[in-house]
Amino acid sequence: MSAALPASGRCLCGEVTYECTAEPNWTAYCHCQSCRLNTASPATAYFGMANGQWRWTGKVPSVFVSRADVRRYFCSNCGTPVAYESDRYPDEIHFYTAALVNSAGFEPRGHVHYDEHLEWFDTNDDLKRIGSVGP
Repeated sequence: MSAALPASGRCLCGEVTYECTAEPNWTAYCHCQSCRLNTASPATAYFGMANGQWRWTGKVPSVFVSRADVRRYFCSNCGTPVAYESDRYPDEIHFYTAALVNSAGFEPRGHVHYDEHLEWFDTNDDLKRIGSVGP
């Protein structure tokens, strides 16, 4: 399914907003412990967007540096996490799919860091499951 473009996303209170003008590079569920702690959820859905194909349209989010090479963007008013950026992926940003106003066309097409998944959580799908990604 193709994404309805431009696609827009927002935080819970609506202060932080963004717009994507191209198809995502990829879409996936992430099961890593860092993302689980950041979202207080058993897994989260992301999509990668090439730099230059997205922009902040509202308040620019606050940044939490969770590791020297990782920046997590969130709304300082309501606390909603909206994006992830890492030096490992210098040409893209990763947005949380659930923050999209309309997520059609952004459905996860796989799982990453599946080796860190919680044993009691299963998405009950037939998508490809990948262990660790990167170093």
